[in-house]
Amino acid sequence: MSMMKKNYVVETIRKAQMVELLAKGKRMDGRALDEHRPIRIQTGIIQKANGSARVNLGNTEVIAGVKIATGTPFPDTPDKGLLVVNAEILPLASAYAEPGPPSEEAIELARVVDRGIRESEMVDLTKLCLVEGKSVYTVFVDVNIMNVDGNLFDATSYAVVAALRTARMKKFVVEDDKPKATEEEIPVPVERVPVSVTMARIGDTLLVDPMSEEEAAMDMRITITTDDDGNICASQKGEASTIAPDKVLEAADLSIKLGKEIREKIMEVTG
Repeated sequence: MSMMKKNYVVETIRKAQMVELLAKGKRMDGRALDEHRPIRIQTGIIQKANGSARVNLGNTEVIAGVKIATGTPFPDTPDKGLLVVNAEILPLASAYAEPGPPSEEAIELARVVDRGIRESEMVDLTKLCLVEGKSVYTVFVDVNIMNVDGNLFDATSYAVVAALRTARMKKFVVEDDKPKATEEEIPVPVERVPVSVTMARIGDTLLVDPMSEEEAAMDMRITITTDDDGNICASQKGEASTIAPDKVLEAADLSIKLGKEIREKIMEVTG
């Protein structure tokens, strides 16, 4: 997801240059093929939010804010609270982002990040239930993309995870089957720390954390999310091209290896 309009002639020439460089194990910005750009995570940046985080992944910048209220559970999960991730790519973030309803890119971004959070069971949703079938905590995570320079999936995922890990909510007590707010605040019941790793295939080479220019030339993209035990809990393929089985295994190994390193960084910042 580069938010860049492609020019066929320019991209063909650029891709040929990249393939030549990648064959030598080099990238345009000097990184190794399996190297992430510098990751910077700040928490508590929005005072009125229940939790918040800013993530800079290279020049890509993302802000996530958590808002927690109470509401009615879904009919098919009466004993579980609600967790919803939304994303918006601000017009100022890219020359090609436009104002208005969420774009297809923003919808895909939110869904992929939401799936990684949900399938890893990061938050114990049963602990967000106040009165079964009637009242639960509702956790909304709103993400604003401030600057686009490639790999929004990972930057957004890290911001959402960091915001949830530091979020706090009002403690409720139930009296006569009705929840009543107290002055006490408690943390969101976070159980795991999912980490996504996004890779692009250009020619026959996989490269981690593609920047915008690499995304514009990539044949396909794959995002794999792992949990604390190194289990793969979610994956998403992007772009129309295919990926060979051996490359899927290579991507899985990279996601487990790098996921461990990035998870330590997130936990160090969020406590």
